[in-house]
Amino acid sequence: MKTGIDRLLADPELISQLKGRRVALVAHPASVTADLTHSLDALIAAGVNVNSAFGPQHGLKGDKQDNMVETADEMDPRYGIPIFSLYGEVRRPTGQMMSSADVFLFDLQDLGCRIYTFVTTLLYLLEEAAKAGKEVWVLDRPNPAGRPVEGTLLVPGQESFVGAAPMPMRHGLTMGEMGHWFIAHFGLDVAYKVVAMEGWRPDDAEGFGWPTSRLWINPSPNAANVNMARCYAGTVMLEGTTLSEGRGTTRPLEVLFGAPDIDAGGVLKVMNKLAPEWLAGCAIRECWFEPTFHKHAGKLCNGLMIHAEGSFYTHHAFKPWRMQALAFKAIRLLYPDYPLWRDFPYEYELTRLAIDVINGGPSLREWVDDSAATPEDLDAMTSHDEAAWVAEVREHLLYA
Repeated sequence: MKTGIDRLLADPELISQLKGRRVALVAHPASVTADLTHSLDALIAAGVNVNSAFGPQHGLKGDKQDNMVETADEMDPRYGIPIFSLYGEVRRPTGQMMSSADVFLFDLQDLGCRIYTFVTTLLYLLEEAAKAGKEVWVLDRPNPAGRPVEGTLLVPGQESFVGAAPMPMRHGLTMGEMGHWFIAHFGLDVAYKVVAMEGWRPDDAEGFGWPTSRLWINPSPNAANVNMARCYAGTVMLEGTTLSEGRGTTRPLEVLFGAPDIDAGGVLKVMNKLAPEWLAGCAIRECWFEPTFHKHAGKLCNGLMIHAEGSFYTHHAFKPWRMQALAFKAIRLLYPDYPLWRDFPYEYELTRLAIDVINGGPSLREWVDDSAATPEDLDAMTSHDEAAWVAEVREHLLYA
């Protein structure tokens, strides 16, 4: 399997199309070639005139740990080119930034989840490129969560930096495919090219989206492995709650929850009673952990660990968004007055509850808090949205 950057570097015709043009690279630590050379170094070594680089959330170096921890612009000490931050004073490229290049190469490893902000960064780049008459190439990479789609569609009017457009939480697309959908959905007039992968087969049992022959490099500090990438469309919702998502441990965002005042085993029993089919495709193990920082730092937490890996993993049966919703529902039933929803500024949204920002609307929270609402109610609403999304994006798929 070859990624977009490897195909670009191996194709003299593609390289020739960049000759004599100023090039910008949007990258992070996982932007590497097959031999683990960073894309910035590889492009410059290949003679491409890289005039500037851009870092998304967590920075080009991937050193910023949490949400709303910003990165400053800087000069690259090795190449003497500006490195612009798209998660600092601005999240949308400015006119000055866009003037630094003619062609923008977007080479970000994504997780296949709407809330992972690299999706929104791609949309903002396409919109600004359309205004400035610039060209955008996506150097495509695998979606490690594969093709499955899950979650309700973002409600129009609920857009944010973690919700670029009406898509479900788990969207099933690569960034190259997403760019095509953005252009069609928003009617963008922009010069756009996807340097497609070679040999990526998302439904093959060999990795189901992430080829087992390929090393994993964290695209952000808490994206530590493929298990996290598979779980993330569910566990990211913990960011909108008072429950720990495992930040401050070595396995963040791989737990259904952790808290010092909740009986995790009791919650799992209720989940199994309510909707056992939503727990399929993985193993769930009761665990204990003490976060060194973030929520419940220094306190012993009881939680549930998800293992969507090895022989426990069944690709099309695993439903992380439903599983996480079910955990919330079970906690609400066992602890009716538990202060579940965290009220704090989330990704620059100051007036809406974080859980609503994350889900692109209030429907998930309302379902959890409604004692009469059943798993069947949520499934009916969600299945409708999922089917609509699958039908809408079918024409943009690049890989069988």
